[in-house]
Amino acid sequence: MELLYDTGWAEQPATVEQPLRGDIDCDVVVIGGGGGGMSAALRLAERGVDVVLLEAKTLGWGATSRNAGYLTNSVAADPEVLGLLLKRERLRELYRYAENAVHFAEDALSRHGIDCDYERTGIVMAAVSKGQLRHARRNAKVLAEAGAAGEFIEGPEAGLPEGFLGGIREGVGGTLNPGKFVLGLRDATIAAGVRVYECTPARDVVDTGDGVVVNTPGGKVKSRKALLTTNAASSGLSSAPRHLATPVWTSLVETEPIAPERLDEIGWTSRAPLVTLHMILESYRVTPRGTIAFGTRRIQAGRNPLPDRTPAPNVVDDLVRGFRDRFPGLRDVEPVRAWGGWIGMSSTWLPVAGEASDNVLYSLACNGHGFAQAQYVGHLLAEHVTGAPLHADLAAIWHGRKRFRPSFVSGPALYAGWLADRAADRLAALTTSESRITSSPVG
Repeated sequence: MELLYDTGWAEQPATVEQPLRGDIDCDVVVIGGGGGGMSAALRLAERGVDVVLLEAKTLGWGATSRNAGYLTNSVAADPEVLGLLLKRERLRELYRYAENAVHFAEDALSRHGIDCDYERTGIVMAAVSKGQLRHARRNAKVLAEAGAAGEFIEGPEAGLPEGFLGGIREGVGGTLNPGKFVLGLRDATIAAGVRVYECTPARDVVDTGDGVVVNTPGGKVKSRKALLTTNAASSGLSSAPRHLATPVWTSLVETEPIAPERLDEIGWTSRAPLVTLHMILESYRVTPRGTIAFGTRRIQAGRNPLPDRTPAPNVVDDLVRGFRDRFPGLRDVEPVRAWGGWIGMSSTWLPVAGEASDNVLYSLACNGHGFAQAQYVGHLLAEHVTGAPLHADLAAIWHGRKRFRPSFVSGPALYAGWLADRAADRLAALTTSESRITSSPVG
C-alpha cells in the first residue's frame, strides 16, 4: 500500500502563488489558507476590503483537502452529553449554526461553480452494537428537541451494510471530493483579487495597539486587523489564545474499486456514508471512483511545529483490520493508498471563535467536523471584522476573550479511547455470539 505525503483526493495545484518578499500594507490579513481562510478572504474582497491571505504551503493544503469529505450538520461532542451540559436554547443555537454551515457550503459550491462530486446523501451516525443503537435512539431524541435535521433509523430497510444495526440519518449534507473542492475554491479566491502569498508561514503576529504586524520569512505585513484561521497550527503562534487547539493527526485509507453488486450483497443498498458511534469514530463511504474510503478510529496527538508526515504504518494496519471486521464480505478487497492530515481539537470539543486581542480575531471550527463550519465561520468573521454586528450563528460559538482550560486531549488519552472502543467491540461480538448460540435450535 502507498503511504501518501499529499492528499489522495486530487492532484496539487499546477502553479504556486509567489511567497511574500518585502514589506506590504493592507486592511485585513488572513493567516491560514484553508477553507476558513479562503472563505474569509473571499468575503472581504467582495466587500471591497484590501485583503492579504498568507498560507504556509498552498491554499487548502492542510485538513481542508485531506479529510473524509463529509458535509455534516453535527458537532464533535456527543449530543446526549451536550443535552445534559447545555441549556436547551443554547443547544438549539449550536445545531442551527451547524445546519446553516452546511447550507452555506452548498451555496458556495454553486456560487463559485465548483465541481467536486457533491452528493446530497445525508450521513448516518451508525450503530454497530445494541448498546450503540440505544445510544443513537437517545441522541436522536436530543437532536429532535434541538431542532436538528435527522431521524432514527433501524433494521434492514435502512439499507446499511450487514453488522450496522441502524442509527441517525442526517437530513442535510452529504459527501464530496475535498481535493477537488480546494482547487475550485483556490481558483475563486485568486480570481476575486485577494493578494495571496503561498509558501509564506507566519512566524509571529503582533498586535501593536493601532494595528497588526505579521512577520514572515520574507517580509512583514502591516494591517488594521488580522484573522487567525490556522486550525491545528494555532498553538504555534504566540498571539493565539493559550490552549486554543491541540493538533491531532487523523488518517484515511482508500481501497481498490469494488463492483457495485458486491455492495448490494452486503446490504449497503443505500450507499449512505457512515460514521460510527464509537468514542473515536470510524468513517466509511463509497466514493465516485467505486472505492471505499475509511478512516479515523485511531488518532495521534502532536505539537507545534507540526511535521510534514505520512500515516503511521501501525495506524494504517489498525484501520484496515477495522475495515475487514466491519465488512467481512469484503475481506478480499485490498487497500491501495493512505494519507492523513492535522486537525485542531478545541478543549471544549465545540467550535469556537473570538478575539485574541483588540485587532486579532480567531476561529477553530473543526474538531473533525469542520469542513462546512470552518468556511461559514470564516465568512462570518469577515463580516464582523468589517463592522457588522455579531451574527446570531457566530454568537452561538463566540468565546470572546475568555481563557481556555487545558485540554485533556493527549497521546495517552487518545490511546485509552482507542482501547476502550476495542474493548466495547469485543464485548459486543461476544454478546452477539452468545445470543446466536442461545437462539440456535437444539436437535
